[in-house]
This record gives sequence, structure tokens and C-alpha cells, in this order.
Amino acid sequence: MGDKAQSHPGAAGRAVAADHPASVRNVVLVGHSGSGKTTLVEALALTAGAVNRAGRVEDGGTVSDYDDIEHRQQRSVQLSLAPVEWDGIKVNILDTPGYADFVGELRAGLRAADAALFVVSASDGVDGSTRMVWEECQAVGMPRAIVITHLEAARADFEEMTRVCAEAFGADDPDAVLPLYLPLRGPEGPDGHAPVTGLIGLLSQKLFDYASGERKESEPGDDQLPDIAEARNRLIEGIIAESEDETLMDRYLGGEQIDVKTLIEDLERAVARGTFFPVLAAAPAAEGAKQGLGTVELLELITGGFPTPFEHPMPGVTTVDGKPRELKACDTSGPLVAEVVKTASDPYVGRISLVRVFSGTLRPDETVHVSGHGLADRGHEDHDVDERIGALSMPFGKQQRPVTHAVAGDLVCVAKLSRAETGDTLSPKDDPLLMEPWQMPDPLLPLAIQAHSKTDEDKLSQGLSRLVAEDPTMRLEQNQNTHQVVLWCLGEAHADVALERLRSRYGVQVDVVPHRVSLRETFADRAAGRGRHVKQSGGHGQYAICEIEVEPLPGGSGIEFVDKVVGGAVPRQFIPSVEKGVRAQATKGVAAGYPLVDVRITLLDGKAHSVDSSDAAFQTAGALALREAAAESRIHLLEPVAEVTVLVADDYVGAVMSDLSTRRGRVLGTEQVGSGRTLIRAEVPEFEIGRYAIDLRSLSHGTARFSRAYARHEPMPPQIAERIREQAGETP
Repeated sequence: MGDKAQSHPGAAGRAVAADHPASVRNVVLVGHSGSGKTTLVEALALTAGAVNRAGRVEDGGTVSDYDDIEHRQQRSVQLSLAPVEWDGIKVNILDTPGYADFVGELRAGLRAADAALFVVSASDGVDGSTRMVWEECQAVGMPRAIVITHLEAARADFEEMTRVCAEAFGADDPDAVLPLYLPLRGPEGPDGHAPVTGLIGLLSQKLFDYASGERKESEPGDDQLPDIAEARNRLIEGIIAESEDETLMDRYLGGEQIDVKTLIEDLERAVARGTFFPVLAAAPAAEGAKQGLGTVELLELITGGFPTPFEHPMPGVTTVDGKPRELKACDTSGPLVAEVVKTASDPYVGRISLVRVFSGTLRPDETVHVSGHGLADRGHEDHDVDERIGALSMPFGKQQRPVTHAVAGDLVCVAKLSRAETGDTLSPKDDPLLMEPWQMPDPLLPLAIQAHSKTDEDKLSQGLSRLVAEDPTMRLEQNQNTHQVVLWCLGEAHADVALERLRSRYGVQVDVVPHRVSLRETFADRAAGRGRHVKQSGGHGQYAICEIEVEPLPGGSGIEFVDKVVGGAVPRQFIPSVEKGVRAQATKGVAAGYPLVDVRITLLDGKAHSVDSSDAAFQTAGALALREAAAESRIHLLEPVAEVTVLVADDYVGAVMSDLSTRRGRVLGTEQVGSGRTLIRAEVPEFEIGRYAIDLRSLSHGTARFSRAYARHEPMPPQIAERIREQAGETP
């Protein structure tokens, strides 16, 4: 890292393949939207020789953000893979969206990677959501490094941003977050800003000048060495503190000059173990340049310091019936265990599955078993089928470059897996296995939709099933109570992309309609009703009279029907007819058209005719009796109440609790969770949290998460209930 010879990049235009896990590095780029991740991917691809000019492949498309939707929205909305080769190592660079609505794509990238590169803009700093992802990586021990971008900004300060990163990411040990290089600035321009033209290696004490568009190495002047001495000494002490050689610190403090080669080896081991987090700098290549600033140093860190797939713990594996299965990590000769980390549709190729191979070797034309994870609650089918592997390829922009196999530890695209979806496991057909799923965020923003036309209605079901097959963070609901089709999304941008994909990819135009909450009705008091259905028009008439009493029951009781008829006033054969009639009317509602619940309906008396009474007549009489009882009683509208838990940074607890109060919420309690986080428990009417996913993100600056679960239905405040009745066309 800094003292190595210039590596030989791979040739542009050919597929990058790996024959052994040791020659693979899987790295995911993490950072907020606009931090420069996609630009960095393009710069790394240019430096590695994977493209001929910045961000472009042979067909003129870009390495990343090549989807038409990404072009229109001018931001990343999906996980993309850019494989490059450096120094004989295949580097799978996973570019993730930075916008919070697409956190599912980020989690898929974290699952597929062995290390994370956190991209921080020198002009924007570190946001709360990036801190949260860092903590998640820390919890599982994922190796990490930091790269600071946007150094060309007028007020960019690398040293200050390094301090900010150490404060944000190095809470346990700030000396574990240190720079490996310092920026080398050129002459000041007319605006007084001195652009960064190169880097100074703190360990090698060499200059790497990128001013010509290509990295040139030289020795620093004597006047420059004192400027880097303090940073260099601190870096050396930080590396030695993480060294496995316990004598190294004593030797260093005793005045011994530690060999640079030894320091680099210790640094690489500490990075791979996830105990030291180097800070680097990078900038995109200028027009006509062969390399972007800092890209060589980044590729050296990735290939030399980031772990091989051998060092990635094997996720939990079981048989399909749940029995644990011990497997050797990244065993190329072991049983096939691979996971679909992303599913996409190509208009020409069809479904394409991005797969991470954890064990064994994946080859085209073999038959594998596809095991699903049971995401039926999100509109995904359970899978337990055999499928034939289609062509294998390496993606690069819109291109798919064929490969012959994929070894354990590598990533590959598989064509035409018609049943496999994101999160599914591929394993031998005669020895089916199942991998422990990764955590997927719950979609909490409802989007109610309906087909725009009859033609769209015919295609809607298939389009929606394909949409949710690609995105496990989306849930499809066919609400039986409100009779709405609801797509549950992570946010407005997520919803916009879903609608755009339905339209452009599957040819389905839909209209967004107001999302309805499942209301209920119940009696507030005891009431009586008489249903009289008597008609005579020649021949057989209709005759049925019944008298009922209705009384409220505790919540959750449903509808209870009791027969207290004496003396045969209502013949026995017609009592079920009365019950059927009142239950049918209860389903339709008695006040505002919402189902009636939690009442006991008692049949007390009635009259029948020997000729004109019938099943239909007594059903009608029962319904009339219930409506009359409702007219004589106060009817409560019941609204669903959700149990909400909010995990939020301590700085925003007051604002969140105040906001919950304005939503008619009742805070049940709070508790401290870890350092600087509070868990708030509350009950909030579902009417008030339709857009809470959006509002909470804004309120907490992206640092809060929440979950919701149905608790019960309870009476709605009278003034709100009156408004609902008016909207339903009823008189209060």
C-alpha cells in the first residue's frame, strides 16, 4: 500500500473470471446518496483497465447506474456489480444506492460482500444512516475502510473530515480510524483554492502525483517530511497497537525503526480482521486521464488488505427440514451452496439472478434445487423445486459476458431461473439445503393502486407478481376488508420506482388511490329491533317477523347469535335463516358501511305464516331488525390501533415523542438500547401513521427506524367518526 510496484490491470472488454477463492475480493460501497459511490466505481474500472474511458464500456453505456430508471431519476436505485481485475485478483465491486428507500439493495450488497468501503463526501460529511450501517457492520465484524471523495469542493478539508470520521466511526478506538495518505495540493487558483493533485504515502514516504492523468511516483522533498511526521507516527502507533506481535510496540518505543514491509503486513492483517479502518482519498479521472486520484491506492488496499472469501464466516445452513448442517467455508469441492442476492428482468434475456456462491462450484446446464425462505406474507411463494442452471455470465453495465463456471466465493449472473427469487438458496438436487436469510427491512408505506383500464387489469396480477419477485422489501397485499390492492413500500422514492417499473417494464398502467383503513362498527348500548317483511301480490307472498335484542360485547368477541324463542313463534327451520340475515347485514355494516363486530344478537320472538314464510323472508326480516336496532342506538366506529416501536437516536427522542402525541398516540414506555439510542413503545391509531415512514425519516434525519403491529380496534373519537360518516353519505 504505497510501496508496491504499479499493478498490471486487466484488459478492457473481457470477462473477469476466478479459478480459486483466494483470487477473489468482494467489496460493497456504502454511503449516503450523492457521496460519489457510482463515480468511484467508474474511476476504479478505468484504472483497472476494465473500461477505455471514464465510466464507459464498449457499447457506450456506463459501468453503473445503467438502468433507464436510474438515468431518469439521476440516482442509483438498485444494486449493481462491476467486476475488475487488479494484480491478478478479481475484485467484485458492489455499488449500492445511498437513498434510504433502497436499503434492501444495500443489505443484499452487504450479504454478498466480504468487506465494506464507506464513501464519505468531504463537502457533506457523515450522516446518521451511514453511522447506523457502520454499527451493523461492526456488530458482525465486517472489515471496513473509508474513502473521502469530493476533495475538489471549495471548502473540502481532508484532515478535518478524517477527524469527523474518527469521531463518527471510532467511538471505541479513535486511533483505529487513521489516514494512510495525505493529500498533495497544487498551486492555488484564482479563487484561492488549491486543488488536490496527488497523495503522500505515510508509510512509504513517497509522493504519488496524478496531475498528468496517470500516477507518477517520486521522493518527497526534505521540506515535506516534517509535515507528515506527526500523522506518520500516529499511523505507525495505531498499526502496532493492532499487531499480533506483542513485542513490536516495545521495540518501537525503544527507538527501533520498524521495517515498512512489516508495518504493511500488520496493517493488512488488521484491516482483514476488522480491527483497523484506514482512511483514503479518491477523485474521478479527468477527461482523457488514465487513472483517477487515489484509485491505485484503493485497489492496492482492496487486493492486499481486504479479506478473501475464505475469511468470511459461512452463514448458517440447514437441511430443508431445519436440521443444522456444518459446512467448510468456501470449499470449492464441497456441496453447492449459493444464494440469490438480486433478481432482475432483462427485456431480451428474461430473468437474471445475481448469485453469491458460498460453497462448491456453480456450472451451467446442471440441475439444482431451489429452496425459498417463506416470504408468503410479502407476496412471495415458498419454493421447493428443481431448476436447470442457464448460461453463466459476468455483468458489466448492460453487457453480460459469458463465463464457464463460478467458484466458491465468487459472484455470477444466472440466466432464466424462472422460479428462484431474491433470498433463495441453490443447492444439489439430491441434497437440498437452506441458508439462513439476511435481515430485510419491513415495508411500512402503503400504496393503494388500481388498474388504469381493462387492458391493464388483465396484466396487473402478473406484473405485480414479477415486481415483488425482484424486490423482497416490497409486500403485496390483497386486502379483503377494504377490497384494495396495496403495495407496501419503504418510501416515496421506492413507490415511484415500483410504479415506473410496472409501466415501462411490464406495460401496466395503474392509478394511485387513497389507502383505506379497515374500520369496524359496534353498538355502544343495548338496543332492540323488529324486522317485519310482509308482502302479498297474488299467489305465494312473503311473511316473516322477528324481534331481536343487540348488546355490546368486549373487543375481539365477534358476532354472537343466541336463540331465545319460546313456543315456536319462529319455526325451528327458520331460526338459521334469521341468523344468516343478521350476519349478512353485520358484514355490510349498519351505520357507515363497515363490518359490525363485538355484539350479541338475541332472537326473542317473531311470527310466521304457514304458507308465505320462507328462508329468504326470514333472512330479510333479520337484516331489517338489525338495521332498526342500529337506528335506535349509538353506533361506535372502531379504528385499528397499532403497537409502534421506534428506535431513535437520543437527540431526537423528544421530537419523536411529541410527534407521536400529535398523532393521538399513547407512549407506553421507553428504554435505553446500547449507546445513544432509545426505544420508544407507543400505541397509535393506524389512521395517523399512513405516512409515518416518510415523516419519521425527516424528523430524525434518517436515524430512526420503526415497526408496527396490529393491536386491536377501539372506538374512534366522535368528531373524527362524524367526519367519516359524512364521507360515507350517512347522517350523524
